[in-house]
This record gives sequence, structure tokens and C-alpha cells, in this order.
Amino acid sequence: MHPITATINHIALYVHDLNRSVNFYEEVLQFRQIPEPFKDGLHVWFSTGWRSQLHLIEGAPQAVEHEKNTHFCFSVASLNEFMENLDELHIPYGNFAGDPRTPNHRSDGIRQVFFQDPDGYWLEVNDDHG
Repeated sequence: MHPITATINHIALYVHDLNRSVNFYEEVLQFRQIPEPFKDGLHVWFSTGWRSQLHLIEGAPQAVEHEKNTHFCFSVASLNEFMENLDELHIPYGNFAGDPRTPNHRSDGIRQVFFQDPDGYWLEVNDDHG
């Protein structure tokens, strides 16, 4: 018998304003849209790397506050360049403690910042290239 190892296929986020969320993920994380099967104006799918996707689904009654411990994370080649882009887009970010414009420095040397999307979902971006 072979062990079954799961891999991530997609993350689905229920959003209030689809256009606003699409603009955010295109501008901030520079994701590119991919075809989605519904074609109903309520779904937008993005490629987020090799065989993984982000699905945005419109219909949430409002943006809600989320706990920072519940977040999803993406890695970038240059965290400094990414933070410069956040500054240019006026997106507030900081370390886990909430210190503005300050990255965390994990004990393994990885740097990370946290920020929220238009619906209050927490995102981490780090420079982990492992």
C-alpha cells in the first residue's frame, strides 16, 4: 500500500466585492487570471504557482475581521522589492506584532511581512526559497 500525500490544489476565498479583490491580487501579488469553468461573473481564478490556484468567489455579505494566526503565505524572490510595491500601493503591512513597515526575522533567517486583503483575510509574504 502506498502512502497518500495530499498537496494543495487551491485556496477559495468568499469575497464581498469581486472586482476590488481581483484588482488587489493582480496589483499586489501580481497573480495572473486563468480560465474558470463557471463563467457566471461570480468567480475569478488565479494561478499561484505550479499546480496551485486562488479562487475568488463573490457573494460574501461584507468583509469581516479575521485572526492573523489564520493566514495563507506566498514567497517572493525579493521581500525588499515586494515591500516597496506595498508602499507604492499604500497597502499597510508589518510584522506579526503589528509594527508598521517592519518585517519579522524568523530564527531560520526567513523574513516575512503580514497584511490584509480587501475582505480582511490575512496574508503573509516571505523570502523563503526552500
